[in-house]
Amino acid sequence: MKLETLQAVQTAKAARKPVAIVKRIADGAEALVFPDTASGDLAGDAVVVAAGRAGLASARSETVETASGKLFVHVFVPAPRLIVVGAVHIAQALVPMAAMMDFDVTVVDPRRAFASDSRFPGVTVLTDWPDDAVERLKPDASTAVVTLTHDPKLDDPALIGTLSSEAYYVGSLGSRRTHEKRKARLLEAGITEAQFARIHGPVGLHIGAKSPAEIAISILGQIVQVRAALAEAKMPREKAA
Repeated sequence: MKLETLQAVQTAKAARKPVAIVKRIADGAEALVFPDTASGDLAGDAVVVAAGRAGLASARSETVETASGKLFVHVFVPAPRLIVVGAVHIAQALVPMAAMMDFDVTVVDPRRAFASDSRFPGVTVLTDWPDDAVERLKPDASTAVVTLTHDPKLDDPALIGTLSSEAYYVGSLGSRRTHEKRKARLLEAGITEAQFARIHGPVGLHIGAKSPAEIAISILGQIVQVRAALAEAKMPREKAA
């Protein structure tokens, strides 16, 4: 790997930007492929770039046979993040499940009686106010955000900050009636109809969940479902060949 390529990858990783190095095995020529740009010796080869973007969509490194020769696609994608607003009982079930699925989990709750390392071992716990936490964490296209406090003073600021971000999933706990009241408040606060439509509310898949653990399963299932659908949509229509 060329030094400039390594430096570019390190910069992308620090900024949580997905990138793929596509190397032609026959001669070592390579391209650095991002979702929207490409650079390097092979950046002008559409087949090579398509192979890199297919790798980014699948988040999988592999060797592929193409019309441009055998290519090794080395993918670097940021770890999926889950920001949970509200250190409540549902969060205590959701957080370890998400961690087992390799999510980088952060719990946010200014209520120190709830937000403690003992209640959420092994994950980052922030006692910032939710709007400050969202601004600090900067949700990106690999981030899911779920609000669970059922308290507008905490949930609403988090949602307002998240809906202007690239977060791929936004969910909020509450009944349909609660969600309608939430809509009225957020629209009054300046959120658009299109932005509000991004919120999954009531949060989670409709599986008849009742207990905190069951609700956590429904939420995580919905996050995975949305992420998979987005990944499929990003797959190039024409496979590298």
